[in-house]
Amino acid sequence: MTALIGLLLLGLLLSTAVPRLLARARWAEREPVLALLVWQCLVVAVLMCCALGLVLAASAALPELRALLFAGAPHGVEAAYGLQDAEGWGRLCAVVLAAGALQTVLALTREVRTAKATRARRLDQLTVRAPELPASIASARSRGERLVVLENVRPEAWSLPGPDSRLVVTTGALQQLTDRELAAVLSHERGHVRARHHWLQQFARALASGFPGAAVFRAFRDQVEELVELAADDRAARRHGRHTTALALAELNLDRGVFGACPPGLAQSPKRVDRLLAGRPRLTAAHRLRLTVVALCAPAAVVLLAAAPGIGSLF
Repeated sequence: MTALIGLLLLGLLLSTAVPRLLARARWAEREPVLALLVWQCLVVAVLMCCALGLVLAASAALPELRALLFAGAPHGVEAAYGLQDAEGWGRLCAVVLAAGALQTVLALTREVRTAKATRARRLDQLTVRAPELPASIASARSRGERLVVLENVRPEAWSLPGPDSRLVVTTGALQQLTDRELAAVLSHERGHVRARHHWLQQFARALASGFPGAAVFRAFRDQVEELVELAADDRAARRHGRHTTALALAELNLDRGVFGACPPGLAQSPKRVDRLLAGRPRLTAAHRLRLTVVALCAPAAVVLLAAAPGIGSLF
């Protein structure tokens, strides 16, 4: 049972203390893509703790499953896990962890269905407001994201990801932005589509909605929502300049009052503009490598902890 207890304690540590440290990390704004990787490794490690814990707990509760799990294992490996005399605790842990796994699957399914329905609805609205070209003309269009222009005096730009992705801008944006600013805005939205940010956002939202009491999943959702915007900002800034990207962001949000008193959901825009104008340098390659290795160590540590009793019995 030591491996099961260790996995549960490690999962508790990773889901409580580590998210607080990451949320306060100052380097995340300078390296949003790396920060996304670190958060994903953390969440994957927590989920692995639960999944491997479920396997061990179910093996303790069900002798048939335990025999199947350790079939072909060297002598002494099964005994090293101490699951034979822990059927009671195994049943309790298995029920709790299985309920969590079921909740995760249901939350992911619900989020995917909601995202598909939302995309279909927005696609229908686009089709009505901006009809498709005839097939003879559309067949000659270039490969990649399709650009759609909507008649609207309000300057806006957004992307509709998916198999046939679209970049949407309004006539208000065309009139208000310069050519370079418009190119930066499109590069930002193209960054969201090509990096599949919507997949990561759906996963984070599903975990947060499925487990509202888990601070790690709430923090993961909040950080993903912020970091994907910073990553797209950086993509646009590398291609069109930080000042141009900052001006484009300011122009699009100026009429919404986000640079004064505004709701929390819009308060991120002035921070993004300030970040672009500040132009803080990236971390050194060595620093980025160290952070990457540390992030990958989290899921690796879970696997090693789960395998430790079996490996120790061989020596």
